[in-house]
Amino acid sequence: MKRLLLLVVVGLLVLADIGPALAQPAMGERMLLAQNEQPRRRTLFDLLFGEEPAPAPQVQQTQPRPQAAPVALPPPAPVIDKAPDATRLAVFGDSLAIDLTKALERFYAEDPNLVVIGQGVSSSGFVRDDYFDWNAAIAEQIAADSFDIAVVIIGINDRQEIQANGQTFEAFTQGWTNEYQTRISNFLGQLRAARKPVIWMGLPPMSRSQYSAAMGQISALHRLAAFSGGAEFVDIYDRFADVEGKYAAYGPDVNGQNALMRKDDGIHYSSAGSDKLAFYVSQSMRNFYRGGRISVAVVDPLQGTDAGTMLRPPYQGLGQTRLLEVAGAVVPLSRAPDRASDLLLATGLPETPAAFPLDQLVEAPVGRVDAFGVGVVAGSDSAEDAQAAQ
Repeated sequence: MKRLLLLVVVGLLVLADIGPALAQPAMGERMLLAQNEQPRRRTLFDLLFGEEPAPAPQVQQTQPRPQAAPVALPPPAPVIDKAPDATRLAVFGDSLAIDLTKALERFYAEDPNLVVIGQGVSSSGFVRDDYFDWNAAIAEQIAADSFDIAVVIIGINDRQEIQANGQTFEAFTQGWTNEYQTRISNFLGQLRAARKPVIWMGLPPMSRSQYSAAMGQISALHRLAAFSGGAEFVDIYDRFADVEGKYAAYGPDVNGQNALMRKDDGIHYSSAGSDKLAFYVSQSMRNFYRGGRISVAVVDPLQGTDAGTMLRPPYQGLGQTRLLEVAGAVVPLSRAPDRASDLLLATGLPETPAAFPLDQLVEAPVGRVDAFGVGVVAGSDSAEDAQAAQ
């Protein structure tokens, strides 16, 4: 019985020692709690100004992320309605004319007084009239009065043999050149008879040297035909060439920035190149287009006068000077300019009095600025009288 009581007492004592240990946290937890409960060390600031109150625990709040604005394309440019009586600019030619038409539409998109009409036909030219006859086509357009101003850019398909009057002529032979010039002259003759202003664009250099040389010959024929047919010829060869005068794929655009001017085929214009070409067209348009009306309806301003029988430079379009004059070293301000009736005749030079007789420079009266200290007394016949008068 005594043993049983002894065991009970020992068990109670063991439980009394283990109970507080079980209730206390583990060693790691006690160390963490001790670190957390360790008081903050006092600083010099606390000694001088007192201890700061313990900062309140900050509760971190999650704020919703701002949503980015949706990306949208820029608004389209407003469409300008063209006036019912807007000037109609028609672009005739081959596939180059198709690219130029799109560029002119962009250039004049905000001009309500001018509408661009595309009349380009791919693979066409003046050689294969069996495929497309440009002389017949322009006659139909003139009869329908479908345009007011014509822009022509053509020729990249004309380096091939030509058939005329049952004969076949190789490219650039004498027979080929004669027939080719005849077809271009007939084309321009119809436009001139209809009093339609014409802007004829020259051809640029091409990437292949032989093909580029052929296009240069064709462009030279176009230039001669334009001068004799009353058209404005715009030579853009140097504008699309390098410093050596050869083909250049890149060049300055309308903003002066270096850009791709030509397509990969080395023939056609890129969008930037077409815009540059449209800019040159707009410069020539200033000669007769003034915001919705054509200022000069007659192609040749001297047409109908006697100037046709007189010697004058080859006509170069509406920009030609109407009043021609041979100017000397000194021209008095009071002298009226010579008009068409006073042009140089083919029979010889007209006799006209000198604007300022040379003898007056020697026999200047006393007191005039050109007397140079000598002069001639009015009414005297010799220089001795002038010196005696002094």
